[in-house]
Amino acid sequence: MAQAIDASKNSPSDPRNREVVFPAYRDPQIGDLETPINSSPLVKWFIGNLPAYRPGITTFRRGLEVGMAHGYWIFGPFAKLGPLRNTVNANLAGLLSALGLIIILTGALTLYANSKPPKPVKSVATPNPPEAFQSSEGWNNFASAFLIGGIGGAVVAYFLTSNLELIQSLFGG
Repeated sequence: MAQAIDASKNSPSDPRNREVVFPAYRDPQIGDLETPINSSPLVKWFIGNLPAYRPGITTFRRGLEVGMAHGYWIFGPFAKLGPLRNTVNANLAGLLSALGLIIILTGALTLYANSKPPKPVKSVATPNPPEAFQSSEGWNNFASAFLIGGIGGAVVAYFLTSNLELIQSLFGG
């Protein structure tokens, strides 16, 4: 076994001797690496279809989608793992906590928008960053839509969790 490993060290046809990590766009001055993970078509497709990078949608819709997702999943840990988890008002406490965090996150986005953020840099995984994130106005539109979507997502999660028995009875569960 050791002889086979030693023999393959100098063999250019051995796949273990091929380089798989390169500087992005073959330019070492960029400071990004092109790896089999971030340059694969699957990863590029996945990242390209996230709301922040999906082409052809408005800044408001980007913020709305991101906010809805965050509002929906932030509710759960507060309601089911919070200090009031074993009380009657656990879901309400989760909703109020999620709304509070959404408001704090919106404030952080607004502060970032007003700090004159740098233009997005293209990378291996995101070769065409959207125009929406190149101005303070775009970031403010994103933040306001994030607030609306976040509140909506948290309220939907609250109603689904609070009415789970009704929903299960409707579907024969």
